[in-house]
Parts: sequence; structure tokens; C-alpha cells
Amino acid sequence: MQYLPYVNIKQGSKSVPRFSNGNTLPLTQMPFGMVSFVPQTQVDRGSWFFHPDDRSLEGIRLSHQPSPWIGDYGCFVLLPQRERPLAETWTNWSSYRPQEAKLNPDYLNVNFLRYRTQMTISPTERGAAIELDYRGEEQAVLSILPVGGEMGHRVDAENGRVYGYTTYHSLDIAKNFKTYYVMEFDTPIIADKTLISLGSNSSIKEGKSIEGEKAGIHIVFDGKKVTGRVAISYISEEQAILNLEQELIGKTYEQVHAQAEEKWESYLSRIEVETETEEQMRTFYSCMYRSFLFPHKAYEYDAQGNPIHYSPDTGKVYPGVRYTDNGFWDTYRTVYPLYSLIAKEEYAEMLEGFVNDYVYGGWLPRWISTGAVNCMPSTLIDAVIADAAVKGLVSNELLEKALEGMLKHANEAAPDARNGRNGVKAYLEHGYVPYDLEGESVNLTLDAAYGDFCIAEVAKVLGKTEIEEEYRARAKNYRHLFDAETGFMRARDSKGEFRPNFDPYTWGRDYTESSAFPPSFFVPHDVAGLVELYGGKEKFLQKLDELFAAEPRFNVGGYGGEIHEMSEMAAVDFGQCAISNQPSFHIPYLYSAVGEQEKTDYWVKKICDELFTAENDGFPGDEDNGTMAAWYVFSSLGLYPLCPGKNEYVRSTSLVKNARIKGIDLETYLANMNK
Repeated sequence: MQYLPYVNIKQGSKSVPRFSNGNTLPLTQMPFGMVSFVPQTQVDRGSWFFHPDDRSLEGIRLSHQPSPWIGDYGCFVLLPQRERPLAETWTNWSSYRPQEAKLNPDYLNVNFLRYRTQMTISPTERGAAIELDYRGEEQAVLSILPVGGEMGHRVDAENGRVYGYTTYHSLDIAKNFKTYYVMEFDTPIIADKTLISLGSNSSIKEGKSIEGEKAGIHIVFDGKKVTGRVAISYISEEQAILNLEQELIGKTYEQVHAQAEEKWESYLSRIEVETETEEQMRTFYSCMYRSFLFPHKAYEYDAQGNPIHYSPDTGKVYPGVRYTDNGFWDTYRTVYPLYSLIAKEEYAEMLEGFVNDYVYGGWLPRWISTGAVNCMPSTLIDAVIADAAVKGLVSNELLEKALEGMLKHANEAAPDARNGRNGVKAYLEHGYVPYDLEGESVNLTLDAAYGDFCIAEVAKVLGKTEIEEEYRARAKNYRHLFDAETGFMRARDSKGEFRPNFDPYTWGRDYTESSAFPPSFFVPHDVAGLVELYGGKEKFLQKLDELFAAEPRFNVGGYGGEIHEMSEMAAVDFGQCAISNQPSFHIPYLYSAVGEQEKTDYWVKKICDELFTAENDGFPGDEDNGTMAAWYVFSSLGLYPLCPGKNEYVRSTSLVKNARIKGIDLETYLANMNK
């Protein structure tokens, strides 16, 4: 059976900054590939440079963007033009028919109507094969255009190659960063007609090389049928050439496409489901596709076949693997637990890469793209490490080094707020993070307590009893914030006093991207302890019912204005269960965790049926690197990883007729679970 026909890679792309239906891009790439290709329809919208309803096309962007809130890096645009090329998007864009464009995981095909040119691209891990079909009498031109930053280009017409680089990156810190590229064409390049452009005016003139801000190059071909290939490197031009030789030289476009198609089918078929409707199949496998995009590989192979990688922390090249474009605050909840079932080898390699960031950069990653990004609090990589540990996915040697990094960020303040636990010194002194010392103090405290549990679990696997006992005790620190009178987790100051004038509908200030409702139920490692704080199961269930029955309203609070997560919660009638964002992901499953599976079944089915589709507006909020897609996959199967770091799942009724996970007898597996 083929699964690619069920995938809509535009799922969730019909989004704008003020309202997210996914905030996704239609990425043509290999699973976890180092490079993606995506139509750029209107770049003056910034990170929202693609919209499925646009009828304009500015080229195909070579992209790495993990989220519009993070931005892109190492990117440039390929635009086929004709006799007299233009350099600026406001003059060189072409109309196209989005309904006729073929955008798939394994290839894309678009028709630039203005230039009467068909462009087809199929990816490898670090590059792609390209075909261009120019129709008409004018000479064929391919423009390589900047997105931002400094670019350099030079043409070697004799050997049919173009070499270049870009320094562009967005919100991260990355020392000595460059993305190098090499393109090779089978169709002859006319050297004397090569053109270059530079700067904001981008006036075009003859030339075979150029460097500078917003530099571009325009290659003229002696022929109308152009075939070629491109590869990139974060290490050097020589490495880009080596990547080209390893992945593309000697292969036809058809061979490259066949490899991409086979790879995607192998990943999509790791879970085989039978559904009641075709629409449900489309939604499931579109979500499966989304689950295998991030994190991106950021390592390459040297001439001896050994993995090597560029480190943004030092600007140097080191042995071993590396992965990037990942925010653990989001992805630990569903993505890595899914990999623990269907991508175990990849998970183990990813974790090795994350530990390499600690080895060579001094801190375990928190949000990386390509370097550290100051986005989202806390060190939820703790959960990714713990989940791999308790499921036996990685070696004790790797866990030893990972635990070293976990203990460092649990006890030391990083000199840069991009790294480590925010408020860690205050947490150690008070057992919680006081609101007069740090913002989002409730979430910082709850995340730290959960992180301490994760440290205890890793220590247990390694037989480090003293560390396990210390951090299991620290994992109870969530209790310091519980207010029995209101039934909410509330911020305290350094003197131990709750913040006055409490309003559970107020967002921000003490909470991360939510009101007080979702964080007050975030103790995944000790649900029994949380139930006890509420006064028993009945009172806990009463409070949970209150959350779903509450009006979906909000006060902007610490944000000072409405953010899109507020808008998305208010747009649907699920009370204060804002399934549009990660802090609410676990909430429907708490019923099942305390023995009330019927209510979990009701809410999960209602959410999946009403808020998820395979369409361009198919998500209820930011999809975030596979997290929402993986939530839907788990929910369809009828199990959920309530607490990554425990080898258990909570149950719900499966939403598909039949399901088979490759390598796992699902019924036996579920029967043997703790819950």
C-alpha cells in the first residue's frame, strides 16, 4: 500500500501571525533531512513567506525554518527567469496556479507562468536534483537570490558549476556561520552572459563572481532543458562538493526521486491504520509526515565516511553527529515518545547529537536553530533524555555524559539566558522560583520539579542512588505553589506570599503562554500527589470538569495585548483546555489517568473530529516541530505519553478501525503497560 497519496504537505499552512492554523510550511525534504525546499510566494510577509492561497511565486526557497517565530537561516531562492532577469521580488515574481502545483514530501513541481518554465525538485539529505523546462524563444536563466545577510557566488562555466555561500541566520547565536552551496548542471553555462546583482537596488551587470549584502547571480544556459543538482554544507565549500559527490553525482533525477519516494513510504508505513473514512486517512498520514520533519540533521560525512559537524557555539568542526531546529519545551511531550515506538535508532542518534552540543558547547540544548535561540523557558530536554533512558534506547556511557549536563543546568546559572534553567539559583534557595525575581515563575517551578524527576530517573538507570533520592525529593517542589483555597498553582514572592489579586483567566506574567488553568494540572510525574493536594479524586475531577466547563475567555495580563494563542483558544468551545497549545496537551488524558477513561474518550474524540483535518487550515494552533501532529497520531491510536520519563501510557479508545506499529504487537504492548 502507498501512503504518500494521503499526505497534504500544506496542512496547517493557511496561517497568519494573528491566527495560527498550524503555522507550517509545505516542506519537500527527506525525513529529518538537512535541507528543505518550499515555494516562496511573498517574502515581504517575513517568516510567513508562503500562503496556500497566494497566486504569486518568487521562487523555490532552500530553507531550514523550524517555525515562523524563529525564522530561517542558511537560505536562498532559486528563480527561473528569461533573457533579462530582475533581482528584486517586487519586480521578478511570477503568477502560478497553486491548484496545479504538485507539492509532495518527495518532490515538488511548479509552473512559473510569467517565465513559461516548469521547475521540479526532489531532495536528498543535504541537497536535491533539479529539472527545469524552459518553453519559448528567450534564453534560459536561473537566478540564485538572497533572503538576507551576506552572500557570495562564483561561476565555473567550464565545469558547469556555481559555488557560493550565505551568512544569513535569524535569532540564534552562531559563530563563524556560513552555509556553503555548490550547484552542478548538465546543460552548458554561457560564461560571457553570467550576470550579478548587489544591494537593495540590485542593479544587474555582467560578472562571474560577487560577494556582499544581498548579492545574487543569474546563470544563463545554452539550452532549454536544464538538469542539475545542488548540495550544501555548514563546514566548507570543499565539504559541499563532497556532499554533492556522495549524494548526487552519477544519479539521474529519476533515481533521486525514487530514493526519496522509497524513504518516505518506509517512514509513513511504520504505522499502518485502517480508518472509517478517507479524510481520516489523509489527516493521519499528513500528521505522520509532519512528525518526521524535525529535528534536522546538521552533520555531514568526511571523505572517510565519518560523521562531522559544525558547532555554532565555537565555530569549529568536531567529530560526531548533530541535530538542530528543535524546541524541547514543545517536542518532549509527543514527538520523542512517538520516536521511542517507531524511530528508535533515529532517537538514539538525535540524543547523541544533543549531548555533543553539551560536550563541545558547555550546555545541553534548549531551543536550537542553528545555534541557541532565546525562546521558551526551562530545560525540557531532561524529559527527552529520561524517556530514552527508561526505555533502554541509549548506552549508559551516553547517559553518563547526559546526566552530567542535566546536573549542571539543574544547579548552575548559565551566563546567557539562552541556556540552562532560568531562575535556577532562586529555585535552589526557595524550592520554587519567586515571581519578584523571575517572570513566568509558576512554569519555571513546575518545569524544574518535573526536570528533577527526570534526573532521578536517569540516575536510577545508572544506579546512582544518592542522586536519585536527592532529585526525587526535589521533584516534590511543585507542592510549594499549590493554593488549596483556589485550587490553582499560584506564584509566590521571595517571602512566601502569594501574588495578590489573583485572576485565573489572566495570561502571562506568572505563566507561559497560558492562564492559570493548564499549569495547575501540570505534575505529570506525580498525578497521585496532585490529586492528594486537591483533596482526593472526586475534588480533582470536579476541578478538571470546571476547566472544560469554563468560558473560553482570557485577560491579556502580562502580555499587554492579545497573542495568537489567546485568539485560538477563544475561537473554539473547549473551555480552558487550550488544545491549540502544548500546555493543554495532557489535560484530556488526566481523566483516564485517574480511572475515568470515558471522559478522556469523549474529549479526545471531540477534539480530533472538530479541530483536526488534512486541509490547509487543519490544525487548531501552532503545530510546532511535529508536536501537534504526533498528538493526533497518539490520540488516533488510543494511547498517550502522559509523562515522558516513565515507560507507560494512558489509554483512550482508538479512533481508527485497526492499527499496526511495525515491530510491535500493539495489543500485547498495550496490555502490558502500567496504565
